Parts: sequence; C-alpha cells; structure tokens
Amino acid sequence: MRTIMLSLAMLGVAALPAAAQSIGGTYTVAGTNFDGSKYDGEATITLTSDTTCTIHWETGGSSSDGICMRNDDAFSAGYAMGKEIGLVVYKVQEDGTLNGLWTIAGKNGNGTETLTPKK
Repeated sequence: MRTIMLSLAMLGVAALPAAAQSIGGTYTVAGTNFDGSKYDGEATITLTSDTTCTIHWETGGSSSDGICMRNDDAFSAGYAMGKEIGLVVYKVQEDGTLNGLWTIAGKNGNGTETLTPKK
C-alpha cells in the first residue's frame, strides 16, 4: 500500500503543470540585440511571492535589475538598465527554459533572449 501511495504521489509531482514549478534560480543567458548581434551572460531570479520575483541580469558587460511576474507559461519582467526602461516577455517551456522577446521604451524593434536554468 505504501509503495502504491508513493508511486501515485510521484506521478502527481511529475504531472504538475509548468506554473506549479519554481522559476527561481540562476540561468545562462543567450540573446540578440535589435541589430541581430549576439550577447550572453547570466540572470538570477529571486522569488518574492508565489507569482512575483526580482530579476538581475549580467550581460554583454552591463547589468540590469527588474521586477517579474509569472502567469501559467507566461513570464514577464520590467527592467531598468541605466536610464533606459524595458520590458521582456518570455514563454516558459516544459524543461524550464524561458524564450522571450525584449524591447526598450521609445525604441523601434526588439531583441530575443533565452534563459536556460543552470543545473
């Protein structure tokens, strides 16, 4: 009986939707700028509630900080980098990878960014 209960509990954990999995942690960053040039770095997401967090990026020789929020498989962050303000919207993949598009207020275009969880 105990083995059956443990098996059922493990199946339940494996079946949890992406929204129930924690998004906090450290990620490798791979992105493209508006002009298509590439950058890389690291991002750290720190949970502040069940749905909100802070995020810090170290990319391309610069750093930026923001607030973030998750809703099912959508993850968004508003950030400041120097005097510029931006927005990034990611889709959370089943493996925990975040694939996104970002922009900066008042500028035409967008860049891309993928955050991959560090193991």
